[in-house]
Amino acid sequence: MAAINLAEKLTRFNDHWSPRVVAEMNDYQLKLVKIEGGFVWHNHEHTDEVFLVIKGSMCIEMEDETVQLHEGEMYVVPKGVMHKPYAEEECHVMLVEPREVVNTGETGGELTAENDVWV
Repeated sequence: MAAINLAEKLTRFNDHWSPRVVAEMNDYQLKLVKIEGGFVWHNHEHTDEVFLVIKGSMCIEMEDETVQLHEGEMYVVPKGVMHKPYAEEECHVMLVEPREVVNTGETGGELTAENDVWV
């Protein structure tokens, strides 16, 4: 198995809010996503969700606080917590979450991305 170059993988797609799988570890997937603007309020009832900022900065709004993340920083949103990620300018993020997690949780809508898309 070859090393995975994250910068190179990020050049292969341009759409926002559509995570792409780059690796799997046990039942977890490591996904790259480009975000810009606001997402939808949602939660993941059965799993935590990791956000690791690779390039740029973003915020994760929750009911009682907002967390700002910059390059090299990460945050774990606990399972069941309503959250809304957003970025004023394009931000590149790695997500770590179980296979088959839907990006919009139970909320659904037009920003729901196809699952298990590899890059």
